[in-house]
Amino acid sequence: MPAITIRNLPEEVHRALKVRAARHGRSTEAEVRDILETAVRPAERVRLGDALAALGRRFGLKDQDLTFERDKTPAEPINLE
Repeated sequence: MPAITIRNLPEEVHRALKVRAARHGRSTEAEVRDILETAVRPAERVRLGDALAALGRRFGLKDQDLTFERDKTPAEPINLE
């Protein structure tokens, strides 16, 4: 997994991160990961599956029409001879 180093972080910012992490019951590192993820992957982003399901509902499909069982039959091995 990638890692980053943040240089020249002001002491007051580091202290504020530690306080924020403690309020959320996690480590400072976990808090920083959460902040970064929230910044680059906002909750209001469009999810393809949700968008397709909404489109199906607009055309009259019901939720039960949008679910299916996956075929669990084992695949036959390929014959290379």
